[in-house]
Amino acid sequence: MNQTVSHKVSQGVSEQSSGEHQLAAAYDIVVVGGGAAGLSGALTLGRSRRSVLLLDAGEPRNAPVGGVHNYLFREGASPAALLEIGRAEVVQYGVRVVNARVTAARQLADDRAETLGPADGDTRFAVELADGRSVRARRLLVTTGLVDELPDVPGVAERWGRDVLHCPFCHGWEVRDQAIGILATGPMTAHSAKLFRQLSDDVVVFQHTAPPLSDEEAEELAARGITVVEGEVAALEIAEDRLAGVRLRSGEVIPRQAVVVAPRLVARVDFLRPFGLETSDMEMAGHVVASSIPADANGATAVPGIWAAGNITNPMGQVISAASAGMMAGAVINADLVAEETARAVAARRERDGRG
Repeated sequence: MNQTVSHKVSQGVSEQSSGEHQLAAAYDIVVVGGGAAGLSGALTLGRSRRSVLLLDAGEPRNAPVGGVHNYLFREGASPAALLEIGRAEVVQYGVRVVNARVTAARQLADDRAETLGPADGDTRFAVELADGRSVRARRLLVTTGLVDELPDVPGVAERWGRDVLHCPFCHGWEVRDQAIGILATGPMTAHSAKLFRQLSDDVVVFQHTAPPLSDEEAEELAARGITVVEGEVAALEIAEDRLAGVRLRSGEVIPRQAVVVAPRLVARVDFLRPFGLETSDMEMAGHVVASSIPADANGATAVPGIWAAGNITNPMGQVISAASAGMMAGAVINADLVAEETARAVAARRERDGRG
């Protein structure tokens, strides 16, 4: 059985805007998820003078890591620092940021939709919060991200994000020239081993319970000086709050300073299921490696009025690509609302002119 990890953190910036706990009845857009994608989308919408509520449960996937990498202009910043900066930026444009978990969302029937204001259109959605509050929205932007399902090996979850890693681009520089182990759990083992070999001369693949490598893969690893160790891994050895080695079922301990695993990436989408939005599986060599919500290039899902952005639609994306996707989704949502408002204005004008 795999272990699902989720990290609760305290936010550097608490609920913001006038009225500590009072929410408006309705907003143009409710953004669910306050990571890079959600904050970026909220920023774009706030700058378009939309009423925006951003709801964040405070469980960023990257909370355990020391720094966010490949994020130009903020290279190495801690995840908490980036969130605090992002929150401070969006509230300048009137975005309401609230620490709250969304438990349910539903589509309002046409006869229950309520008008926000003159020519502003009708709310389509009701969003329920864990604390009992509820709000309505004309559009939803979902940026809830992923959780990592990790191999059920003692020590893996405890060291996750520190010296148990998954991505050479996110964390590889930090373990350069160290003794690195690759825990084989799926079809990307050889690929991962070759990428980390770029960073260290000492890379060992632990075959664990994975299927045997192909002859071609085995030859490639041997040519790069990567050792393959047969046998199931029993646990990671920890000494003085540091990874010390990998212990096999045989009892042998092979010293390692970092271990690479490939988690299964699971989209956080439970509250969307009433809309019929089901996740699609991403497979590699017949092995499910991730789930995601299908959406077009601008984040539009199969349900009119609901957009999604970030890792929930692109499980392999990094923080900087999530921010880009959130910005694009925000821009398209604003354009969609403008089109709706324009159509209403035209209809009202025709009615005044007797042409309705």
